[in-house]
Parts: sequence; C-alpha cells; structure tokens
Amino acid sequence: MKIVIIGIRGIPSNYGGFETCVEELSKRLSVKYEVIVYARSQYYKYDKLAYYNGCKIVYLPTIKLKFIDTLFHTSISIFHALIFYKKSYWFIFNAANSPALLLPALLRQKMALNTDGLEWKRDKWGSIGKLYYQFAEWLSTKLVNDIITDSKGMHNYYKKRWKKKSSIIEYGAYIQKSKNCTVINKYGLGKDNYFLQITRLEPENNPLLTIEAFIHFKDNNPDSMLKLVIVGDVSYQSEYSKKIKITKREDIIFTGFEYDKKILCELRTNCFAYIHGNQVGGTNPALLEAMGAGVFIIARDVNFNREVLGNGGLFFMRNKLDLCKKMEWVLKNKNTRKEYIEKSLEKVEKYYNWDRITSEYEKLAKGK
Repeated sequence: MKIVIIGIRGIPSNYGGFETCVEELSKRLSVKYEVIVYARSQYYKYDKLAYYNGCKIVYLPTIKLKFIDTLFHTSISIFHALIFYKKSYWFIFNAANSPALLLPALLRQKMALNTDGLEWKRDKWGSIGKLYYQFAEWLSTKLVNDIITDSKGMHNYYKKRWKKKSSIIEYGAYIQKSKNCTVINKYGLGKDNYFLQITRLEPENNPLLTIEAFIHFKDNNPDSMLKLVIVGDVSYQSEYSKKIKITKREDIIFTGFEYDKKILCELRTNCFAYIHGNQVGGTNPALLEAMGAGVFIIARDVNFNREVLGNGGLFFMRNKLDLCKKMEWVLKNKNTRKEYIEKSLEKVEKYYNWDRITSEYEKLAKGK
C-alpha cells in the first residue's frame, strides 16, 4: 500500500505542529508502506532531499503569500497525486484545504482529512477570513468520509455544529531530558532562572499578555532574578508582533525562530515554568512537548488545554493579573512542582506517544 501526505510545508519539520506530526507518522509508516510526502519547494531552497526517513519527498512550487500559500500548494499537489498516486490512500492536513478536494471526492479517492483547530477563531483573521474557514470546515464534512480531529473537544464541535462524526487522533510527544544545559548560556540563561513560552507571536497565543504579566510579576517581586524567554516569531509581521518586539528589557529575551531541536530541548527542560498561552484548537503539540520535558506548566484556561494537561499544572484566565498570580504561586510553591510534573510525564508516556498515534492513522488507511 502507498500512503500520500498533502497539505503541510514539508519535512524535515521546521515550521509547526502539522510538520512535526507528519515527520513522526511518516517515518513509522514507511517501515511497512511506501510513503510520499508533498513539500513546498520555496521552504526547502537549499536542502531538497529526495528521501527522508524512508519517505519520498515531492517538491512542488507555491505562492508564498499569507492567504493562498497553503491552498495553492495543496491544489497542485492533488493534481499531481491524481496522476501518479490515485491508487494510494491520502492523508490531507488542514480543513482550509477542503476546496481543493472537490475533484478527488468526485473521483472517490480514498482519503482522510486532519481538520486542525478552530482557525476561524484566530484574532489575526478579518471577517472574510473567518467566514472562509467556517465554510471550509463545512465543506470538508461533505467531501471527506474520514475526518480526523485531535481532541474530544474538536470531535464534539464537529459533531454538534456540522453533524459529522470524526476519529479522534491526538498528537504525540517524547520524554525529554537535559543533556547539555550549557547550550542555553548563549542567551544568558541557567537552570530554573526563567519562564519560557515557545509560540508564534499571534494574539490567540497570548505572548503579549505573558510579557505584561511578567512585568507585573517583577514589579511585585523586585528581588526575583527570574527572566522571561519568548521563543518564536511570525512569518508575516503584524501590528501585534511589532508591539511585542518594541519591548526592551534585560530580563525579557526574544530568541526569534529557533529550529535546533537540541537547543529547544534544553530551553524546555531547564526552565522554571512553561507558559502555554494557546487558546484556539485541540491538542496542541507545544503543550505536549512541554509536558514531555518534565517542567511545570501554566496553561491558558480553555477546555482544550484542560483536556490535555488535566491536573498536571495550573490554568490562567486571559488577563495579566491572573497570570501574574499563577507565576507568583509557582515562585512560592516551587518545591511542590514535582507532583504536577510527574502527572504530565505519565500522561505522555502512556497516551500521547507517537507509536499509538501512528497505529490509529494506520487503521484508517487500512479501513479498520
């Protein structure tokens, strides 16, 4: 059996949760099946690998503009796949790509769609963008039989709003341990001396709120030597991201995009506490990675994060005073962090692991 994966930027993963998911899935599936992954050539100008982890990579061009990048590349990938891989099983990522699925649906192509989160709730989209994403959600339920949602919350959303049942298949993570903490010295950091947030600089991820809460925290705790580290950026600058970047303080560090997995591991495993501000969508890969890193987590209080983290951390409302209080709680109760951390690690080991996730995708492809 051949398995085709369409709708992401490509692998090796350097960009986000979808890419990480596909990298982990594809290398496991390629042990049994022939796996073909479509990639956007503009994102791999200098390192186009014909094969990666046993998977064939097909590079096709895209138009690298915010509103059409994904759909354009998916559309031409689908035409290519209809010519060369029609007898394969397809995994499509992102419900925003559903308009491109009309032809393969008419041709009764065997495929599944991973919907992603509630993109229309993101603050960065205007009214037209929000309407498009809701239309794409609806259309996906009409064109594709096998819908994949990544949490119970997303499953319930599709069932209630679009009257569509879905297969719940979450994301996975690894247990991570620090191996060489000196690599974070370049940022002036050491063990347990900083709060950390790894995220795109977008409103629904709340990095600006984290900064404001941290400044309030330092005002209330002037003797604290803790710093704040924000890892990430945006591909397209916005007023929101600019507002973040004008912050100039010695105790707030912006690293920009960081793709080195060893450095990211050290940043996670050595932080005092991890701030997870994402509030849109289901099982968030960044939250899982923080759980697997064995660190204390303060997460945005939404049902999706509560489903994943459970009683493995604290939750904050969307205001700086509440987040500040949670930061202060960790400072005053740092010796009790271990019991929360152990619950998170156990959940990653037993449930949010890539072998189990891959087996669920394989069942769909085999029609079980």
